[in-house]
Amino acid sequence: MKLYKGVVGLGLLLSAMGAVGLPAWATELKAKSVVLVHGAFADGSSWHKVIPYLENAGLKVVAVQNPLDSLENDVAATRRAIRNAEGPVVLVGHSWAGVVITEAGNDDKVKSLVYVAAYAPDKGQSLQSASSKYPNLESGKTFIRDQDGYLTISDEGIKKYFAADLSPEEKAVVAATQGPFHVRTLTAPVSQAAWREKPTFMVVATRMRSFRRKWKGIRSRRPMPRRSKCRPATSRCCPFRRRSLS
Repeated sequence: MKLYKGVVGLGLLLSAMGAVGLPAWATELKAKSVVLVHGAFADGSSWHKVIPYLENAGLKVVAVQNPLDSLENDVAATRRAIRNAEGPVVLVGHSWAGVVITEAGNDDKVKSLVYVAAYAPDKGQSLQSASSKYPNLESGKTFIRDQDGYLTISDEGIKKYFAADLSPEEKAVVAATQGPFHVRTLTAPVSQAAWREKPTFMVVATRMRSFRRKWKGIRSRRPMPRRSKCRPATSRCCPFRRRSLS
């Protein structure tokens, strides 16, 4: 999750929201800012290879620094970033941040949502309840819980699941800088589902070892207008490709 490779596809996805052939609301988006929300065990620098593409496209970018200690606090950090950003805003979330943007995305400044391999719970659902019907992932066995209820990922989990397709040096950085993720986040329900009210786009990572199977089942029930697939990633470091948007 810490590093993104070949990320031009996300920039193209955001640009495509004004393309010919989309619904009428697409022509009204014309975003000026993108607010990027990171997932569990990460921080805003996760997006550091995405940000230059978006800025080169003329967009102002804000990468939220979520505390990862509760849904309430992550939503507050995201709403603060939206409030301070120049509108209209495209709100983007990865992994756990899909839950966050689902709750925070009904702000009037937010014109569209982008779920990048992210959970999209419905109103009243938590991450845990939304994924309860699906098999537990092997990657969960590599989580380490401390006495305060914070989860981190073991070095083995980083190497095998979370950042499997990164270099050894990059994996070491991911392990050293990961953000502890509190277990209370897993059971916190969302009070609203912004994707039901806002134009919504999805990027689907089909080979992500730590996440894909559960999320794929959850998102398949969602009436999302546009989806794009990226195949090569084996970890949460999802690479986006031009052809994935065709």
